[in-house]
Amino acid sequence: MKLEYTGRHIEVTPAIRSHVEKHFDKLKHLFDGQEAKAHVIIEVVRGRHRAEIVLKWRDHILTAKTTLTDMYQALSKTIEKLEKQALKLKNKVIDKHHKAKKASQVAPRNEVSPAPENPKVIKTDSYAVKPLTLEEAIVELSSNDNQFLVFRNADEQEKIAVIYRRKDGNYGLIQP
Repeated sequence: MKLEYTGRHIEVTPAIRSHVEKHFDKLKHLFDGQEAKAHVIIEVVRGRHRAEIVLKWRDHILTAKTTLTDMYQALSKTIEKLEKQALKLKNKVIDKHHKAKKASQVAPRNEVSPAPENPKVIKTDSYAVKPLTLEEAIVELSSNDNQFLVFRNADEQEKIAVIYRRKDGNYGLIQP
């Protein structure tokens, strides 16, 4: 890991450098030996010690800032924030590569059957049942987008019948 230091209104002492390096040594396991660059910026304004770290790792930039009365605590807190961000990013990358495969890729479709769901009754609009002949019912069904048509069969003493479209392109008739 490469570390760069910038001090504003404060000198970057060897003690501060060793403090930061000691904390980053504990985080090496997160970076998996991949090159990471950190820019540590420390400054003092009116007795407040501000620590900011910009970390470039993989194709991402992680940043964290902390302002406290003690520089060492501010640096420690900032590094903790970066650790959380790096861990979250690493888990996100791992999850992306270990995502579950679709069932159709794991097993052939013939062997996988979906779990049966309880059928639900969905209420639709009601409509008038007209007296029609079988030929008129076929013309009526072909002229709209419905899959079935309920009608009174005018040929057979006005009994209710259902005509429906079959998957093979023909029509089916249900009579009581």
